[in-house]
Amino acid sequence: MPLLILLLFIAVPLAEIAILVMVGQQIGLLWTILIVILTAVIGTTLLRTQGFGVMARASEALASGKMPVEPVIEGLFLLIAGAFLLTPGLLTDTVGFLMLIPLVRMAVAHWTLQKLLKAGAVHVSGFGARTHPQHESPRDGKKAPGAAPSDGPVIDGDYERVDEQTTRSSRDPRQR
Repeated sequence: MPLLILLLFIAVPLAEIAILVMVGQQIGLLWTILIVILTAVIGTTLLRTQGFGVMARASEALASGKMPVEPVIEGLFLLIAGAFLLTPGLLTDTVGFLMLIPLVRMAVAHWTLQKLLKAGAVHVSGFGARTHPQHESPRDGKKAPGAAPSDGPVIDGDYERVDEQTTRSSRDPRQR
């Protein structure tokens, strides 16, 4: 895996340079630079718009009491698309624009998630993934050790322990 990453860090910039040189020879240096800048501006504008949509879907999921698994994964891939769009070059811009297409983004997200699930690197319920076998309920109806709680209401809150002496003195002005 580290060798693959090293090769990508060498191969991608070399491919970008080769593409930019070829395009620059065909249409000229100024037009090539203009295209790179224009794709970055258009891409970041589209990215911002789609990012707000993903944040809205995540908020809706949280408000309805659901885990926002899909919007979070979609947001992660939008972040990756943004990195590709801000990297100067036509190859990375093409990949970034492809990641802005929701169907492509979700297909890549599903494929990546399935690979991670198969490798045992992550456990996600929802987003088209099956629950991990150790968390499934046995046939006798009892939950397996480490199983997620039922779908009942979840109450989350903070508390502070206050002893009675402090509570009385804060209410009674004579004890101050």
